Amino acid sequence: MTPATLLLVDDVAANLGALSGALDKAGHRVLTALSGAAALKAAAKARPDLVLLDVLMPEMDGLETCRRFKADPALAAIPVIFVTANTELESLVSGFAAGGVDYVTKPYRMDEVFARVSTHLTLSRLTRELSARNTELETEIARRRQAEAALRAADEKLSVLTAAEARQWGLAGFVGRAPLFGKMLNELRSVQGFPRTNVLLTGESGTGKELIARAIHFGGPHATGPFVPVNCSALPAELAESLLFGHVRGSFTGAIADRKGWFELAHGGTLFLDEIGDMPLPLQAKLLRVLEDGYLQPVGAPSGRKVSVRVVAATNVNLPAKIAAAQFREDLYYRLNHFNITVPPLRHRREDIPALAAHFLKLFATDLKRPAPALTTEAVERLLAHDYPGNIRELKNTLERALIHASNSSEILAHHIVFATSALRETAAPGEPARKSYNLAESENRLIAEAIAASANNLSAAARLLGVNRALLYRWQDRQRQPAT
Repeated sequence: MTPATLLLVDDVAANLGALSGALDKAGHRVLTALSGAAALKAAAKARPDLVLLDVLMPEMDGLETCRRFKADPALAAIPVIFVTANTELESLVSGFAAGGVDYVTKPYRMDEVFARVSTHLTLSRLTRELSARNTELETEIARRRQAEAALRAADEKLSVLTAAEARQWGLAGFVGRAPLFGKMLNELRSVQGFPRTNVLLTGESGTGKELIARAIHFGGPHATGPFVPVNCSALPAELAESLLFGHVRGSFTGAIADRKGWFELAHGGTLFLDEIGDMPLPLQAKLLRVLEDGYLQPVGAPSGRKVSVRVVAATNVNLPAKIAAAQFREDLYYRLNHFNITVPPLRHRREDIPALAAHFLKLFATDLKRPAPALTTEAVERLLAHDYPGNIRELKNTLERALIHASNSSEILAHHIVFATSALRETAAPGEPARKSYNLAESENRLIAEAIAASANNLSAAARLLGVNRALLYRWQDRQRQPAT
């Protein structure tokens, strides 16, 4: 450790000699001055770590010398310990008022001198370190704020939303300029201000229907209310009614306490019913009743409860076809479909693919704390040539894989773009001809089975690999379990 530099100030040379020798033996670098004026010059040149300053000196006493130390910005941070024979309270107060941090008494007791010097050198060092750390933190905070501002500016530049909307919703995923996409956003904006209007979102899996539902909620007058998302395809049949409408204690085995359902939890806000086409028919009738009069009846409750909820439903199936097949209630369809928004598939807005790809790469790279790689022209052409049966979800997963394949490269090349559907579609052992199937059902079954096997039977991982909704895999498994006829 570098020895500390101490400046001793006293008009009596003998006093300086005794104290200087003791501190020098203790490992300090010691400078001396016989007057206040000499002390100021020495301090300006050497910048000591601490000053031991005698109070009683001719011409300029210690109090005035200390005041001049503190008036000089270059010297003000140096701690000053007064050396005095006068321990009266008034004298001590004057010393602290002048800027001193402590005092030692004459005649010297070296253990006291060493203890006070050591304490204030340590405090001074810690203060400097803390100040330096605070400066580093302030610099880092400023850098992060600049980075966040740059990201917001980039998001707002890519997005068709206004800056205010992007900040309000936090929906940087709304990226694109395609006409169909712009039409959808105009419809979204138009329905936001009507909190009693139920909305039906239709579109393929992976197009971002939940993002649209959140925008409807958070951009409307009930934005401070709850947003409750429910996946209808994942509702267990035996608990579906209780989960949606609640139950009272003792209404069935295991009902050990009253429980609010999702409808009641969404009171004053929005209930998002995803995959509404998969809701069982008996539950559809109960849902219709709530939508008609605003009253829900928890399982086992003697009477109903009034709720105020906007319902946003979403589906990737043809509901009119399901109505024709007696698999969906027509009256419920009209209750849900006060206002319809069709979310376009990605293949119908191909011009947005480069911007979406750049956006996703930036998000992934930010999470990894690395610069976002650029897409080469060939990589963009490969992205544009794909049909994206999994839509935006598939594009996002594809870009995440590309970033992994590219490792620390500054560019995403064409061979880094690997589509999960393409990788699994045709596989063959070395030396064997590629297996081909032109039967759509057989190809779908083989593709799904291979994805599930590759994901160790994890349906969520398999769905991400395929770029499809997990509910599709649940339905596929149910079909596989049904006995052949």
